[in-house]
Amino acid sequence: MRINKLLSNLGFCSRKEANRIIEEGRITVNGVQCIPGQWVELEDSILIDGEPIPVTEKVYIALNKPVGIICTAAREVKNNIIDFMNYDKYIFPVGRLDKESQGLILMTNDGDLANKILESENMHEKEYIVTLDRSYDDKFLNQMASGVDIGGIITRECTLKRISEDTFSIVLTQGLNRQIRRMSRAIGYTVIKLIRVRILNINIDGIEDGKWRYLTENEIQTLRDII
Repeated sequence: MRINKLLSNLGFCSRKEANRIIEEGRITVNGVQCIPGQWVELEDSILIDGEPIPVTEKVYIALNKPVGIICTAAREVKNNIIDFMNYDKYIFPVGRLDKESQGLILMTNDGDLANKILESENMHEKEYIVTLDRSYDDKFLNQMASGVDIGGIITRECTLKRISEDTFSIVLTQGLNRQIRRMSRAIGYTVIKLIRVRILNINIDGIEDGKWRYLTENEIQTLRDII
């Protein structure tokens, strides 16, 4: 794989930071100065400032993201999730949750695990609680569940359950940008509140808005088993 992806997967730094280190001439591969975009193997001798890549302890965090925080590792973006958490090690969000939404987002430095979670073909479940601008009927639930055209893309079939006259839960197995908002709008409704409450086996129970916790060893193992 490319050197910047390898360093990200190993939890050393972001791909962007890796590119900067490479451009500064601080990385060698098998005794030769590394070039941007270089392909490497794990078996290669990769040195940073003359030293082997340090072994980084993997971090797995469940964050209850508040409304207004943006799921990006780009520090130049106002209200980015990295500055919000102010964590003392390199971590990044697994996927996204739009600025207007709140709820569960996984944070880690394990690039390999993150990539496997995000692979849409794996049908990984994510569950949301959604409140609309007005009451809905069974026709709405059936339309959402069977798939909605959101601009040339028909969404996958999904599972919905009524919670109240204007609120429902929905379980998706794909992660299109602003998918639930777009699906609802296509049927004539507007989402006024959206909370993600579960990703695979990890749920938000007990985590207050804006707070986070480490995943348990059991949660991490179950997550690995699923993916």
